[in-house]
Amino acid sequence: MSAEFGGRTGRQGKLSQWLRGRRPKEVTGDGGREALLVAAAEAGLPLAPAAYPAPGHRCSCDRVGCPTPARHPVSFAWQTQSTTDRAQIERWARNQPQANFITATGMVHDVLDVPLEAGREALERLLGAGVEVGPVAESDDGRMLFFTLTRGTPEDEDEWWPCELDCHPETMDEHPGLRWHCRGSYVLVPPARLPGDDGASVHWVRGLEHPLPDPLSLLEVLTDVGARHAGQESDQVSAGWPLGH
Repeated sequence: MSAEFGGRTGRQGKLSQWLRGRRPKEVTGDGGREALLVAAAEAGLPLAPAAYPAPGHRCSCDRVGCPTPARHPVSFAWQTQSTTDRAQIERWARNQPQANFITATGMVHDVLDVPLEAGREALERLLGAGVEVGPVAESDDGRMLFFTLTRGTPEDEDEWWPCELDCHPETMDEHPGLRWHCRGSYVLVPPARLPGDDGASVHWVRGLEHPLPDPLSLLEVLTDVGARHAGQESDQVSAGWPLGH
């Protein structure tokens, strides 16, 4: 996998041409799921199978009290299992038709994960300012995911920035603001289904044809907007107002 994922040429350029050439019927339905997963792999995102929603708002893993239902890898070895190999991903997708997929961060890409309303405002500000924004996904559980280049892979192991310094996928509720998914973390990659009866999902709002930006180019706006939204919610709670009104 190349650290040049965000470049405008090579594999990224081929991906843009590939996406533009797809007919609408090829990127919808079950066939669309496989096509989008293959597109993610072709773009360099390492993928691995994940759990999926089970009846009764449960997780397919059947773990009692699963803290992240339908949002976690199937295998404990997901970091080494994650791959961009097209043939392997096609086998997984066809043999596990209900499975979600995760993409391991910190190898090629990172993900800046923010509350949905803050993310939408930040996206509008960034685009209005002419800042290059890469692929962006929305999760119907109230999050927006900004895909960026990774912080890098330094030769000195002590220079790694592990995700545990910010948060861990199984302790997300403790980190309602900005989450920086880097080495040691993962996110669901679209298309993914979430528990519930309302068809909740994780889906692209800006596709993989957009080059990955440097995370620092987005960070100031994301933190500024996120802090303001957090302050507004805090004020509403203090005043006894219902959130979202």
